[in-house]
Amino acid sequence: MSFRGINTTVIQIRRQVFTEVARMAYANVKGEQANHLMRKIPYTIIPGEEGKLRKDIFLERAIVEERVRLAMGLPTRRMDEHNSVVSGLEDASIADKYYDPPLVNVIKFACNRCPEKLVKVSDLCQGCLAHPCMEVCPKKAITWESGRSTIDQDKCIKCGRCVGVCPYNAIVKTERPCAAACGMGAIHSDELGRAEIDYSKCVSCGQCLVNCPFGAIADKGQIYQLIQGFNRGDRIYALVAPAFINQFPGLASTGKLKAALKAVGFYDVVEVAIGADLCTVDEAHDFLEEVPEKLNFMATSCCPAWSMMAKTAFPDLAKNISMTMTPMVFTARMMKQKDPEARMCFIGPCAAKKLEASRRTVRSDVDFVLTFEELAGIIEAKDIDTSLLEVDEDEALHAASAAGRGFAQSGGVAKAVADKIKEWHPDMEVKIASAQGLAECKKLLMLAKAGKYNGYLLEGMGCPGGCIGGAGTIADPARTAVQLNQYIKKAPFADPEQSPFMSEIHVLKDDPNFEV
Repeated sequence: MSFRGINTTVIQIRRQVFTEVARMAYANVKGEQANHLMRKIPYTIIPGEEGKLRKDIFLERAIVEERVRLAMGLPTRRMDEHNSVVSGLEDASIADKYYDPPLVNVIKFACNRCPEKLVKVSDLCQGCLAHPCMEVCPKKAITWESGRSTIDQDKCIKCGRCVGVCPYNAIVKTERPCAAACGMGAIHSDELGRAEIDYSKCVSCGQCLVNCPFGAIADKGQIYQLIQGFNRGDRIYALVAPAFINQFPGLASTGKLKAALKAVGFYDVVEVAIGADLCTVDEAHDFLEEVPEKLNFMATSCCPAWSMMAKTAFPDLAKNISMTMTPMVFTARMMKQKDPEARMCFIGPCAAKKLEASRRTVRSDVDFVLTFEELAGIIEAKDIDTSLLEVDEDEALHAASAAGRGFAQSGGVAKAVADKIKEWHPDMEVKIASAQGLAECKKLLMLAKAGKYNGYLLEGMGCPGGCIGGAGTIADPARTAVQLNQYIKKAPFADPEQSPFMSEIHVLKDDPNFEV
């Protein structure tokens, strides 16, 4: 499980890092003054002389230093080389820096070296006469010693059968939390037992970083670069993903959210759900053109983690992923055409969107990507009193359909596309299947490869629950789902084709260099 909705110490430190990096950026200083502010941040976040979190205050500050570097888009430092915390700061102090790979990083000396998988007898063992654990073990790894069961770890294959039959729940099966959350099997142990990411498998969904109880995994950010853009007077639009609902309790209305975003420096705010409307119509056209004449099935394209997983793990199915632009790109490209000199910042729930935005064919449209968690740090750094914000609800976000807003949760994309096809062809049966979480997404594609979903529209969401459960969210996804459904009902119209931007769809797609 992740800790979204629970205000843990890990979450508090993450937020403090984002806030202090934003404050440093707003200070708009260079050279030694900037170096001083950056060196000061770990002492602001971890004050005093005695360690309270890991018992060693120097270790805790060193971990915060790495988190600060990553939040500023800088790489982690090697542990076996001397390197100042401010190394590379001058290169990061520009408003035009994209992410350098890797996006998701393990801070090695913050890792607890959790065992990859372990089945262990706890002190709850009663030494029962039946000892069913011994009887069901296929490898005879459990023996009776000193009145209780004991597991030979060299023989144990971690099948968990003993766990299921123990009448006292005295046998536990544990797995490294980050590895358990990774649907790609991309996390293993290095030679010292610390978590290590196999970047040939990683799709940057970020589920590992929100499931690590020690906060040892973090993704890179663009907070510092975005605020550099504010400081130099760039006209920057905030493109807000529909999953923003419930993320900012003090900004309950869209009008208030818009006012807060303008207060931190954004020129204007646009609802990315309008791009979802365009995506719905375009993907419906694609399905009708491709399935079943050219493709056995078609899969949606809006989740970059799902799309990358499909192309990495099932390269022969890459052609089945829709070539429709994602809502982020649709919205950014539309706004760039309206205001060519402006810059675009996508604000959403997703770590993988950062990777999508860094692609050669997308970076001309999307200049910055922030998570909701990072935005919360920026708002806090600006010391905005949300109760004093001047709100004009007529200026709020009222441009997207109910279907477009529904993209934020699992099943919403496929339903929107299928509903649109049914509207055009009432007698046509549109079969859909969806999966959430990359492990389930892989199972879905395995069945599709085997021919179980011929004629289907498949939807994959890399995060549990869909975008509302993304790595960059703050709130409990279950509560967000309830409020999102209320927000969907308040949409000004239900049909994506009623969008005032629908006439621009063909112009936006007219780019021979575009790749999904």
